[in-house]
Amino acid sequence: MYESFYGLRERPFDLTPNPKYLVMTESHREALLNLEYGIASGKGITLLIGEAGSGKTTMIRAAIERLPGRVHCVNLHNPTLSRSEFNEMLARHFGLSPEASQSKAVMLTELEALLRARNDAGERTVLIVDEAQSLPLDLLEEIRLLANFETNEEKLLTVIIAGQPELAQRLNDRSLRQFKQRVALRCELRPLTSQETAAYIVGRIRAAQGVAAEVFTRQAVALMHERSGGIPRTISVIADNALLGGYAAGQRPVGVDLVAEICRDFDIGGPVGNTAGKTLSGTRVQTPVKPVTAPAPLPGASEAKDPGAAGFGDRGLFSAFSNRRKLFSLFRS
Repeated sequence: MYESFYGLRERPFDLTPNPKYLVMTESHREALLNLEYGIASGKGITLLIGEAGSGKTTMIRAAIERLPGRVHCVNLHNPTLSRSEFNEMLARHFGLSPEASQSKAVMLTELEALLRARNDAGERTVLIVDEAQSLPLDLLEEIRLLANFETNEEKLLTVIIAGQPELAQRLNDRSLRQFKQRVALRCELRPLTSQETAAYIVGRIRAAQGVAAEVFTRQAVALMHERSGGIPRTISVIADNALLGGYAAGQRPVGVDLVAEICRDFDIGGPVGNTAGKTLSGTRVQTPVKPVTAPAPLPGASEAKDPGAAGFGDRGLFSAFSNRRKLFSLFRS
């Protein structure tokens, strides 16, 4: 609806996990490398921790897309299955026989044979379990046992467990010590810093063939960071609705007042985590809003660079993020 008004070829802030719009921060690069390594080397269980909306699903898809060779994926998005329903789901998604859906023994026998055949053909099989913080203990035990399929050299089934920080706390429970011992790799997606938030917004706009300075002011971007707490999904919700509101009001670029209005309407008042060295208040923005000063650079922010990240065309773009002045020069005042 608003794309042509802002010079965009498509909507840059849709909430789909499209690797095209992946913006790489330090924690994203580390997570991506861990996921790629875990799948490619048959490491068994890889644990990915991150707040809701931090981009876990996008990271997993990006890691799979970057791997050479054929990778078979089975996704488990519903953590409320019973054991029997879990076995039925595995049999169906792995293409096993009807008997496997009714018998766990048959399912395990056929699944192991399938995994060995794929391994002999140089193909990888990945089970992705999302929202794992809500998994009951019996399903966590079933997943642990699935990770035991192996040869003398490697695991036959790679399991990626993605969940919110509560999952890491759950794994400290003594009843889950065997599961925790099977976790070969662990990575975490942290909330974005102020510079990473600006990089996220610029990257997605550029991936949609737009120019950041024609879409948002720097004060609007700074307020989006403050009110989202650096959570990418929340940033996208604010940005998408601000563009829609700006289109309706004929406002280009979108300014801080409109972003404040969107935050108030959606009751977005503060961060989930501490992303700028202090805890921000959770109060809602009230208009009129005092212009927000762009945050000062954080230590180590100048090291953020990754010319291969999707949505960024070349190394020159990432050099623009090396300090706060250059970064916010990409937006209008």
